Amino acid sequence: MTTHGKVIAITGASSGIGEATARHLASLGAAVVLGARRTERLDRLVAEIEAAGGAAAATRVDVTRPEDLQSLVALAVERFGRLDVLVGNAGVSRIGSVADLDVEGWSAMVDVNVKGILHGIAAALPVFRRQGGGHLVTVVSTSGLKIVPTQAVYAGTKNAVRTLLEGLRQESTDGVLRTTSISPGYVRTELIDNAVDDPAVREQARQNMADLGIDPMAVARAIAFAIDQPDDVEIGDLTIRPTRQG
Repeated sequence: MTTHGKVIAITGASSGIGEATARHLASLGAAVVLGARRTERLDRLVAEIEAAGGAAAATRVDVTRPEDLQSLVALAVERFGRLDVLVGNAGVSRIGSVADLDVEGWSAMVDVNVKGILHGIAAALPVFRRQGGGHLVTVVSTSGLKIVPTQAVYAGTKNAVRTLLEGLRQESTDGVLRTTSISPGYVRTELIDNAVDDPAVREQARQNMADLGIDPMAVARAIAFAIDQPDDVEIGDLTIRPTRQG
Protein backbone atom coordinates (compact mmCIF):
# COMPACT_ATOMS: atom_id res chain seq x y z
CA MET A 1 0.00 0.00 0.00
CA THR A 2 1.59 3.26 -1.08
CA THR A 3 1.15 6.63 0.60
CA HIS A 4 -1.76 7.43 -1.72
CA GLY A 5 -5.03 6.63 0.04
CA LYS A 6 -3.53 6.19 3.49
CA VAL A 7 -4.95 7.99 6.52
CA ILE A 8 -2.13 9.66 8.44
CA ALA A 9 -2.38 11.54 11.74
CA ILE A 10 0.35 14.04 12.62
CA THR A 11 1.07 15.72 15.95
CA GLY A 12 2.84 19.07 16.14
CA ALA A 13 1.31 19.80 12.75
CA SER A 14 0.91 23.58 13.01
CA SER A 15 4.46 24.50 11.93
CA GLY A 16 7.90 23.23 10.97
CA ILE A 17 8.34 19.53 10.22
CA GLY A 18 4.74 18.70 11.07
CA GLU A 19 3.28 21.29 8.72
CA ALA A 20 5.66 20.35 5.90
CA THR A 21 4.82 16.68 6.39
CA ALA A 22 1.09 17.39 6.27
CA ARG A 23 1.41 19.35 3.03
CA HIS A 24 3.69 16.77 1.41
CA LEU A 25 1.68 13.69 2.36
CA ALA A 26 -1.57 15.37 1.28
CA SER A 27 0.03 16.19 -2.08
CA LEU A 28 0.82 12.46 -2.44
CA GLY A 29 -2.83 11.55 -1.97
CA ALA A 30 -2.94 10.75 1.74
CA ALA A 31 -5.75 11.96 4.00
CA VAL A 32 -4.09 13.87 6.82
CA VAL A 33 -5.50 14.36 10.32
CA LEU A 34 -3.69 17.15 12.08
CA GLY A 35 -3.17 17.85 15.77
CA ALA A 36 -1.51 20.77 17.56
CA ARG A 37 -2.29 23.34 20.22
CA ARG A 38 -2.47 26.30 17.81
CA THR A 39 -5.84 25.60 16.22
CA GLU A 40 -5.96 28.77 14.11
CA ARG A 41 -2.86 27.57 12.26
CA LEU A 42 -4.34 24.10 11.88
CA ASP A 43 -7.59 25.46 10.46
CA ARG A 44 -5.67 27.54 7.93
CA LEU A 45 -3.54 24.55 6.93
CA VAL A 46 -6.60 22.32 6.47
CA ALA A 47 -8.22 24.98 4.28
CA GLU A 48 -5.11 25.29 2.11
CA ILE A 49 -4.78 21.50 1.71
CA GLU A 50 -8.46 21.18 0.77
CA ALA A 51 -8.20 24.11 -1.65
CA ALA A 52 -5.40 22.23 -3.39
CA GLY A 53 -7.63 19.17 -3.74
CA GLY A 54 -6.38 17.26 -0.71
CA ALA A 55 -8.22 15.66 2.21
CA ALA A 56 -7.58 16.96 5.74
CA ALA A 57 -9.12 17.36 9.17
CA ALA A 58 -7.80 18.83 12.41
CA THR A 59 -8.38 18.98 16.15
CA ARG A 60 -6.65 20.62 19.09
CA VAL A 61 -4.02 18.29 20.56
CA ASP A 62 -1.83 18.79 23.60
CA VAL A 63 0.21 15.57 23.64
CA THR A 64 0.60 15.74 27.41
CA ARG A 65 -3.12 14.92 27.61
CA PRO A 66 -3.88 11.27 26.74
CA GLU A 67 -7.48 12.14 25.90
CA ASP A 68 -6.32 14.55 23.18
CA LEU A 69 -4.48 11.74 21.38
CA GLN A 70 -7.57 9.55 21.73
CA SER A 71 -9.57 12.35 20.08
CA LEU A 72 -7.07 12.66 17.22
CA VAL A 73 -7.24 8.93 16.49
CA ALA A 74 -11.04 8.94 16.84
CA LEU A 75 -11.29 11.83 14.35
CA ALA A 76 -9.26 9.87 11.80
CA VAL A 77 -11.49 6.81 12.14
CA GLU A 78 -14.75 8.80 12.14
CA ARG A 79 -13.80 11.02 9.20
CA PHE A 80 -11.85 8.61 7.00
CA GLY A 81 -12.72 5.14 8.30
CA ARG A 82 -9.32 4.06 9.59
CA LEU A 83 -5.85 5.17 10.72
CA ASP A 84 -2.82 3.84 8.89
CA VAL A 85 0.01 5.96 10.30
CA LEU A 86 0.62 8.10 13.37
CA VAL A 87 3.47 10.59 12.95
CA GLY A 88 4.62 11.57 16.44
CA ASN A 89 6.25 14.91 15.74
CA ALA A 90 5.34 17.20 18.65
CA GLY A 91 8.41 18.07 20.71
CA VAL A 92 9.99 20.72 22.92
CA SER A 93 13.59 21.56 23.63
CA ARG A 94 15.19 23.31 26.56
CA ILE A 95 18.89 23.85 25.99
CA GLY A 96 21.23 24.44 28.92
CA SER A 97 23.75 22.78 31.20
CA VAL A 98 22.43 20.24 33.67
CA ALA A 99 24.01 22.41 36.37
CA ASP A 100 21.47 25.14 35.50
CA LEU A 101 18.95 22.90 37.29
CA ASP A 102 16.06 23.77 34.99
CA VAL A 103 13.76 21.25 36.65
CA GLU A 104 10.68 22.79 35.07
CA GLY A 105 12.25 22.53 31.60
CA TRP A 106 13.29 18.94 32.23
CA SER A 107 9.73 18.03 33.20
CA ALA A 108 8.32 19.72 30.10
CA MET A 109 10.65 17.73 27.84
CA VAL A 110 9.77 14.45 29.55
CA ASP A 111 6.04 15.25 29.40
CA VAL A 112 6.00 16.19 25.71
CA ASN A 113 8.89 14.23 24.17
CA VAL A 114 8.44 10.95 26.06
CA LYS A 115 4.97 10.79 27.58
CA GLY A 116 3.51 12.47 24.49
CA ILE A 117 4.77 9.61 22.34
CA LEU A 118 3.47 7.03 24.81
CA HIS A 119 0.06 8.68 24.78
CA GLY A 120 0.03 8.44 20.98
CA ILE A 121 0.97 4.76 21.09
CA ALA A 122 -1.77 4.10 23.65
CA ALA A 123 -4.34 5.76 21.38
CA ALA A 124 -3.23 4.25 18.06
CA LEU A 125 -2.14 0.72 18.91
CA PRO A 126 -5.63 -0.70 19.62
CA VAL A 127 -6.83 0.68 16.26
CA PHE A 128 -3.82 -0.78 14.44
CA ARG A 129 -4.41 -4.18 16.06
CA ARG A 130 -8.09 -4.11 15.18
CA GLN A 131 -7.31 -3.22 11.56
CA GLY A 132 -4.48 -5.73 11.27
CA GLY A 133 -1.92 -3.06 10.34
CA GLY A 134 -0.45 0.29 11.28
CA HIS A 135 2.72 2.35 11.35
CA LEU A 136 4.26 4.55 14.06
CA VAL A 137 6.65 7.16 12.64
CA THR A 138 8.36 9.16 15.36
CA VAL A 139 10.56 12.22 14.96
CA VAL A 140 13.56 11.78 17.26
CA SER A 141 16.80 13.78 16.80
CA THR A 142 20.48 13.57 15.94
CA SER A 143 20.96 15.04 19.43
CA GLY A 144 20.55 11.49 20.68
CA LEU A 145 23.20 10.18 18.28
CA LYS A 146 25.91 12.75 19.00
CA ILE A 147 25.74 13.86 22.64
CA VAL A 148 26.85 17.46 23.17
CA PRO A 149 26.92 19.84 26.15
CA THR A 150 23.70 21.81 26.88
CA GLN A 151 21.54 19.07 25.32
CA ALA A 152 21.92 16.27 27.87
CA VAL A 153 18.31 16.08 29.02
CA TYR A 154 16.85 16.77 25.58
CA ALA A 155 19.01 14.01 24.11
CA GLY A 156 18.00 11.75 26.98
CA THR A 157 14.30 12.15 26.16
CA LYS A 158 14.95 11.45 22.49
CA ASN A 159 16.98 8.33 23.25
CA ALA A 160 14.28 7.14 25.64
CA VAL A 161 11.87 7.21 22.69
CA ARG A 162 14.38 5.49 20.40
CA THR A 163 14.74 2.70 22.97
CA LEU A 164 10.97 2.48 23.45
CA LEU A 165 10.33 2.08 19.73
CA GLU A 166 12.98 -0.60 19.37
CA GLY A 167 11.45 -2.56 22.24
CA LEU A 168 7.98 -2.16 20.74
CA ARG A 169 9.33 -3.31 17.36
CA GLN A 170 10.64 -6.52 18.88
CA GLU A 171 7.32 -7.10 20.62
CA SER A 172 5.48 -6.63 17.32
CA THR A 173 7.04 -9.00 14.80
CA ASP A 174 3.66 -10.50 13.91
CA GLY A 175 3.54 -8.20 10.88
CA VAL A 176 0.84 -5.87 12.23
CA LEU A 177 2.94 -2.92 13.40
CA ARG A 178 5.78 -1.03 11.74
CA THR A 179 7.91 1.47 13.67
CA THR A 180 10.23 4.13 12.27
CA SER A 181 12.49 6.60 14.07
CA ILE A 182 13.41 9.68 12.03
CA SER A 183 16.40 11.61 13.39
CA PRO A 184 16.74 15.09 11.89
CA GLY A 185 19.77 17.31 12.42
CA TYR A 186 19.52 21.08 12.06
CA VAL A 187 16.20 21.92 10.43
CA ARG A 188 14.77 25.43 10.02
CA THR A 189 11.91 25.27 12.52
CA GLU A 190 10.62 27.16 15.57
CA LEU A 191 12.00 24.53 17.97
CA ILE A 192 14.73 26.72 19.47
CA ASP A 193 12.65 29.90 19.75
CA ASN A 194 11.74 29.12 23.36
CA ALA A 195 14.50 26.63 24.05
CA VAL A 196 17.20 28.78 25.60
CA ASP A 197 17.31 31.33 28.42
CA ASP A 198 21.02 32.14 28.15
CA PRO A 199 21.33 34.85 25.44
CA ALA A 200 24.78 33.69 24.28
CA VAL A 201 23.72 30.06 23.95
CA ARG A 202 20.50 31.12 22.21
CA GLU A 203 22.37 33.25 19.72
CA GLN A 204 24.78 30.39 18.96
CA ALA A 205 21.87 27.99 18.40
CA ARG A 206 20.18 30.47 16.08
CA GLN A 207 23.41 30.99 14.18
CA ASN A 208 23.82 27.23 13.72
CA MET A 209 20.24 27.02 12.49
CA ALA A 210 20.75 29.89 10.04
CA ASP A 211 24.07 28.54 8.77
CA LEU A 212 23.20 24.86 8.55
CA GLY A 213 19.46 24.32 8.80
CA ILE A 214 17.75 22.42 6.00
CA ASP A 215 14.19 22.91 4.85
CA PRO A 216 11.55 20.96 6.85
CA MET A 217 10.35 19.51 3.53
CA ALA A 218 13.52 17.39 3.45
CA VAL A 219 12.32 15.61 6.59
CA ALA A 220 8.80 15.36 5.18
CA ARG A 221 10.19 13.53 2.15
CA ALA A 222 12.07 11.12 4.44
CA ILE A 223 8.87 10.41 6.38
CA ALA A 224 7.02 9.77 3.12
CA PHE A 225 9.80 7.39 2.02
CA ALA A 226 9.39 5.31 5.20
CA ILE A 227 5.60 5.25 4.88
CA ASP A 228 5.72 4.35 1.18
CA GLN A 229 7.48 1.02 1.67
CA PRO A 230 5.58 -2.24 1.09
CA ASP A 231 3.80 -3.57 4.18
CA ASP A 232 6.46 -6.24 4.73
CA VAL A 233 9.32 -3.69 4.73
CA GLU A 234 10.17 -1.58 7.77
CA ILE A 235 12.53 1.40 7.76
CA GLY A 236 13.63 1.25 11.40
CA ASP A 237 15.96 4.24 11.69
CA LEU A 238 16.54 7.09 9.29
CA THR A 239 18.98 9.95 9.94
CA ILE A 240 18.66 13.12 7.89
CA ARG A 241 20.98 16.05 8.50
CA PRO A 242 22.60 18.93 6.64
CA THR A 243 25.55 17.78 4.57
CA ARG A 244 27.79 20.23 6.42
CA GLN A 245 26.66 19.32 9.96
CA GLY A 246 29.49 17.90 12.08
